[in-house]
Amino acid sequence: MSISLDTGVALATIFILSIFVGYEVISKVSVILHTPLMSGANAIHGIILVGAIIVTAHAKTTLELIFGLLAIVLATINLVGGFAVTERMLQMFKARPKQTKAPEPPGPTTS
Repeated sequence: MSISLDTGVALATIFILSIFVGYEVISKVSVILHTPLMSGANAIHGIILVGAIIVTAHAKTTLELIFGLLAIVLATINLVGGFAVTERMLQMFKARPKQTKAPEPPGPTTS
């Protein structure tokens, strides 16, 4: 399977443009929407992980198997990291327990 030069240039152009569009979209997200969007992204990463496992199961050559395993590892890291970040952000919104001030021990009084 070979890709013609025109097709390769078109795919590279789409890839580079998607990087710029993704950066612009993500940079405009407000802080309050970050946690719900991360949860949605984690669901998508779970689907990507399942897809990588299915594709790797059908690998016929060693190169396909290597790329499939690499995709599985990277998707797993992305998924676990996303859930860790989401959990940490959710911890920021929890109410902190009230701390009671310890009574001061009686000390020497000056008169």
